[in-house]
Amino acid sequence: MATTTAHPSSKLLWRLSNHQHGVVTRPQLLAAGLSPAAIKHRVAIARLHPVGRGVYAVGRPQLSREGRWMAAALSCGDEAVLSHASATALWGIRPQHGVHPAHVSIPRGGGRRRPGVRVHRVKLTAEDVTKRDGIPVVTPARALLDQAAAVSPRRLERDINVADSLGLVNPERLRAALDGYARQPGVAPLRELLDRHTFTLTDSDLEQMFLPVTRRAGLPEPFTRRRVNGFRVDFFWPSLGLVVETDGLRYHRTPAQQARDLVREQTHKAAGLEPLRFTHWQVAYDRPWVQRTLRRVAARLANVA
Repeated sequence: MATTTAHPSSKLLWRLSNHQHGVVTRPQLLAAGLSPAAIKHRVAIARLHPVGRGVYAVGRPQLSREGRWMAAALSCGDEAVLSHASATALWGIRPQHGVHPAHVSIPRGGGRRRPGVRVHRVKLTAEDVTKRDGIPVVTPARALLDQAAAVSPRRLERDINVADSLGLVNPERLRAALDGYARQPGVAPLRELLDRHTFTLTDSDLEQMFLPVTRRAGLPEPFTRRRVNGFRVDFFWPSLGLVVETDGLRYHRTPAQQARDLVREQTHKAAGLEPLRFTHWQVAYDRPWVQRTLRRVAARLANVA
């Protein structure tokens, strides 16, 4: 009794599509041994389903979200990568609900527009490009940069926090990377936001800026850089029972650092002290707020005493 066997190219085709979320390209089909006529025949009998220029879904036309992203990138050429909102969704930075056009970046001067695909012609370097789940995509840092000019500061800050919590890129590395993106549209809003949270003063500069604020708030001269309850504190007013700590890296606090900060505050509270915390940015650029806060807290503590 004769038995039928799959064409060798069919096995290769299925293996290839499994690594590409169910899609293959025409050049890959030709390399697998299928002739143009064989490709046309497989389309006719619904074993291949066109889902983009030169891109086919294998077996069935329905694709997962990742399959649609892969098809969009493959249809735009060898150098195309997922970017912008699609990239932040792929990295898990900002979920997308429902079906949205895929955002794909290609080198300037290359590629063509594709139905259902938002094509961005940008300059990308090798450091901007990677893969996630087999899909060519811009790095998390580049994705945040691409989105910075298109979203509100609040949403951008939330995206940075999520990327940080996922271990994709921390704000300090992201801020340093901006130096390599001169004149990119998203650099200015991203730098403005990051500078507020990664800005750090030296001890001497911090004292030089902070002490006049305390005087204008009506507070006496504090002790600086003293050990209180076993911890080194930035500013201490024994007469008020007030401890002020400053933090130059508000964003990137590891769980261990957060736990230590909590223990510090709990220890000061248990000793009857009032702990306050300001960022270095607030001390340097939002002194009216710092002054008002110090004045109100000092007045409350004086009344308690």
